[in-house]
Amino acid sequence: MAQENLQVAAPADDPIDQLDPREYIIIKNARVHNLKNLSVAFPRNKFIVVTGLSGSGKSSLAFDTLYAEGQRMYVESLSSYARQFLGRMDKPDVDYIRGISPAIAIEQKVTVRNNRSTVGTSTEIYDYLKLFFARVGRTYSPVSGLEVRKDQVADVVDYLMGLPEGTRVMVLAPLLPSEDGRPLRKELDLLLQKGYARVIINGEMAFIEDLLAEGKPEPVGEVQIMIDRAVIQPGDEDLQFRLSDSVQTAFFEGHGTCLVVRSGLSVASVGDNQNGLATDNSQLTTETRTFSDRFELDGITFEEPSVNFFTFNNPYGACQRCEGFGSVLGIDPDLVIPDKTLTVYEGAVAPWRTEKQSEWLKPLLKNGIRFDFPIHRPYNELTEAEQRLLWEGNKYFQGLNDYFDWVQEQTHKIQYRVLLSRYRGRTVCPDCRGTRLRKDAQYVKVNGRSISDIVLMPISDALSFFDNLSLTEHERGVSDRLVTEIHNRLSYLVRVGLGYLTLNRLSNTLSGGESQRIQLATSLGSALVGSMYVLDEPSIGLHPKDAEQLIGVLRSLQQLGNTVVVVEHEEKMMEVADQIIDIGPEAGSGGGNLMFQGTYQEILRDETTYTGQYLSGKREVPVPAVRRPWRNALEVVGARENNLKNLTVKFPLGVMTVVTGVSGSGKSTLVKRILYPALARQLGGTSSESIGKFDKLGGDLTAVSHVEFVDQNPIGKSSRSNPVTYVKAYDAIRTLFADQPLAKARGFKPSHFSFNIEGGRCEVCQGEGQVKIEMQFMADIYLTCEACGGRKFKQDILDVKYQDKSIDEVLELTVEDSLDFFANQPKVAERLRPLNDVGLGYIRLGQSANTLSGGEAQRVKLASFLTKGNTLQSDKILFVFDEPSTGLHFHDINKLLTALNALVEQGNSVLIIEHNMDIVKAADWLIDLGPEGGINGGHLLFEGTPEQFVKLKDTNHTARFLAEKL
Repeated sequence: MAQENLQVAAPADDPIDQLDPREYIIIKNARVHNLKNLSVAFPRNKFIVVTGLSGSGKSSLAFDTLYAEGQRMYVESLSSYARQFLGRMDKPDVDYIRGISPAIAIEQKVTVRNNRSTVGTSTEIYDYLKLFFARVGRTYSPVSGLEVRKDQVADVVDYLMGLPEGTRVMVLAPLLPSEDGRPLRKELDLLLQKGYARVIINGEMAFIEDLLAEGKPEPVGEVQIMIDRAVIQPGDEDLQFRLSDSVQTAFFEGHGTCLVVRSGLSVASVGDNQNGLATDNSQLTTETRTFSDRFELDGITFEEPSVNFFTFNNPYGACQRCEGFGSVLGIDPDLVIPDKTLTVYEGAVAPWRTEKQSEWLKPLLKNGIRFDFPIHRPYNELTEAEQRLLWEGNKYFQGLNDYFDWVQEQTHKIQYRVLLSRYRGRTVCPDCRGTRLRKDAQYVKVNGRSISDIVLMPISDALSFFDNLSLTEHERGVSDRLVTEIHNRLSYLVRVGLGYLTLNRLSNTLSGGESQRIQLATSLGSALVGSMYVLDEPSIGLHPKDAEQLIGVLRSLQQLGNTVVVVEHEEKMMEVADQIIDIGPEAGSGGGNLMFQGTYQEILRDETTYTGQYLSGKREVPVPAVRRPWRNALEVVGARENNLKNLTVKFPLGVMTVVTGVSGSGKSTLVKRILYPALARQLGGTSSESIGKFDKLGGDLTAVSHVEFVDQNPIGKSSRSNPVTYVKAYDAIRTLFADQPLAKARGFKPSHFSFNIEGGRCEVCQGEGQVKIEMQFMADIYLTCEACGGRKFKQDILDVKYQDKSIDEVLELTVEDSLDFFANQPKVAERLRPLNDVGLGYIRLGQSANTLSGGEAQRVKLASFLTKGNTLQSDKILFVFDEPSTGLHFHDINKLLTALNALVEQGNSVLIIEHNMDIVKAADWLIDLGPEGGINGGHLLFEGTPEQFVKLKDTNHTARFLAEKL
C-alpha cells in the first residue's frame, strides 16, 4: 500500500513518527472512549470518509479526538478573560496530535434554542437583505401605487433652473399656526423681526409692515411667507446658489414644505390702500407647485427605510398586530369547516348546524341560485372565489365574517363566549403574513418585490430573483457587495439541496440533516481556507439524488484548500472520497482499531472489514422473499399542508410501509404533521403537534388501538437517564442485588441500589460520580468525586457483589457483555436482548442519555417496545419511524430490519419515512412523493410494491436508485 495508506502498528520506531506534519494531520495512540491506541495520519487538503459499524469509534476519532484537539488549541490561545465564555476543553487521551488545523465541526444536531431564529437569520442572509432593502428599496403608496419621494433642495433648484428663460418665480413657505395659539398679528411681527418683508395672504401680496400698521384690522386667512422672487436665467450660477439658499430657508420656515409659484406677469409696484394690499395686479394669476422634504404621499406619512425598519427582533420593526410572533389568535377556518368533503347543504359550516344558528344558513340556501352558488358541491371543490364569497357574503346573505362579528358583539353572554372559543385558533397574522415585520415594511420594494415576498418564496426562487435583478448604476454601486453575498449564500443553500425551504422557516422546525446542511452552506459562504471541517453524516435526510449535489459542495470546500473529514455510511460518498478510513472490526469494546485506510477501489478488495464486504457485494441486506399482503388501511383525504397538493393516500396496516421521495417532497408533512397527530387525536391520545390542513381521516380506524411516534429526541433530559432504566431492566437488576445475602444482612432494599434517591448513593456527588467546582472567571471544572471515586454509591453498597461484580461495575458493562453476565437471569436478559437486537450491543448499561446520538436514542425507544413483546399482543399499534437508518452501517441496517419485522410479526403496523435504499427495498408497500422538493413537490407519484415501483426507473428519481438495489 502507498505510504499515505499506512496500516499502523505501534512499535517504538513507528513509521507514523516519520511523517511530515505539513502534509499530514497525525494522531498517535488515541485512547478516547473505545479507541485502542489507534494511530492514523490524515492527508491534508483531502476529502476523507471515516466509516465503520455504529459504535465502532468513528465519532470518537473524528469528533472527540481530532476536532476536540483543534478546538482546545484554539481556546488555549485566547486570554483567560475570553476563555470564561467558552466551554472547558479537555485534552484528548492521545500520545500526540501533530499538524492540526483550525477545526470546524458541523454536526447533525438542531442546536438552535432561540425560537425566533429563522433560516434567513442563521445563514446571515437576512442581515444582508435588511441592508439591501434599506439602501436600495423604494417605497410605494398602497393607495395610488406611486413611488413615495422626499424632495431635496437640489430637486427644487433643478426644477426652477429648468423653466423657460424669463419665467418669473416666487419661492414661498406656508405660515403654519403656532403651537401655543399666538394670533396672526404676533406671528407677522416675528417674521418682520426675522427680516422678511412680504407675505401672500389669501392669494394677494402684501407688505408685513402695512398689515401691522396702526388701526388695521386683524389679518385673516391663509398666509405664505415670500422667501425670494426671481427671473429665471438658465446657466446663471449666482442665481442657482441664491435659489438653493432660498429653497433651504423655505423648507425650514414651512416645516418641510416649499411652494414655487411661476407667473408670466410682472409684479407691479405695490401702492397704498386701506388694506395694505397691491392695487394693480392685486389678484395673482399663477401656477403653484408644492415640494415637500417629508416622506409622504396620498395623505399618508411613511417611515423612511432603515435597517431596524426590517428587523422583527426590534420593537421598531416588529409587526404591531402580532407583536413580532407571526401568528395571532383568530378564527381558524379549519375549525369552522372541519370536514371539507361536506357540502354547505350537508352542514360543512360547523357553527351553523344548530337549530338557532342555522338561521344564518337559510338565506344562502334560499338565494344561492340567484348568484349561482353551488350549495350541493363539497367545500374542497369550490373555487377560491366561491369559498371567499362564503366568508364575505353579499347582498343576499351575510357571510361567516359577519357571523363571527355578531358573535363577538354577544360575548357578554357566556354561551357566546364558549361558542367563540370553540372556533378560535392560532392563524397566520394577516398584517405581516407570518414574517413578523411591520406592515408598512411591505411597501418598500425592489423590482416589484418586498422583503416579505423574498423571505416567503422558496430559496431557489429567491436566487432567480437576484439572478435577474435590474438596478440603476447608482443602486448597483451601493448594493454590489450586498447582492454578491446574498447570491453566494442562496446558491450554496440550493447546492446543498435546500432550495425548497424559505428564508422565513423557523430554525427549530428543521430536521437534523437540514440543520447540518444549513451550517455547511454558512461555512461555504464564509470561504475559509486552510481549515479542517469535520462533518457528522451530512447525507442524513437526503435522497440519493440530492446526495450527489452535496458531494459536489463538499468537494468545492476541499478544493478551496481545506481538509474535509466526513463520518459517513453513504456508499456514494465513499466512492468519491480521496481516502476511506475504517474503524472496527465490531462495535463498542470490540471496536476502536484501525481496520483499513486506502481508496475505494482498495476497500472493494478488502475482506477483513464489514464495509468492504458490503461494498463488494460479498454480504448484502437481503430482499424479502415475499411481500406481506394487507387488507385494512388508514386513509388521509385532501392533505394540503405546506406543499402537499390535495393528496388522498392509503396507509396499509399489518405490514411495513415506507414513505419516500426527494428531500422536501412532503413526506414529513404528510406523516408527522397530518397522519400521526390526526390519528393520535382520533384514538383519544394527545399530540403536541398541531395538525396540518386536510379534509378527513378515514379507513379502518378500529384496526389500530394506539399510535407511537419513534423519533430521534433524547430518551431523557437529565444526565441520570440511561438505556438500562429506559428499557425497565434496572428494576430487576436492583432487586437481584437486594436479594444477595450481604444486602439482606445489612437490610438493603432495591431502592438502596438507585443513584437517583437518597439511601445507597454517594451524597457528596448525589450519585453523579462527579463534583462541579466553580472557577469564577474560568470555566467550571468537573472533578471525580473523592468520596466515591466516581463510582456513584457508598462503599457498603459497593461491597454487595453479584458474580464478583458490584452495582457500578454492572452499569459499566456493554449490552453485549451483560447478556453473557445475566445469562442465568431471564428477567434481566429479556429486557436487555432487544437493545442488542437493534444494533446497540456496544453501549454501556449506565451510559448517560445525553451522550447518545439521535439514531441511538431512536433505537433505544424501539428496543423498549420490543421488550414489551407479549404484552402488546392484544394491542394493534401503528409505529411511525422518522429515518431510523440514521447513523447506521450496512451491517446494522440488517439488525434493524430484523427488529422492525419483529414488530410487524407481533401484529403491529410499521410506517417509515426513509431515503436509505436498503430499507426501501425491504418494504411491503411503498408510497412515493415528488417529483421534486418544495413548490414542485407534494404530488403522489406511486403506491405499490417495490417490484412494481422499479418499472418507473426512467421517469422517477427514487425508482432509479431502487433499481440498482433490487
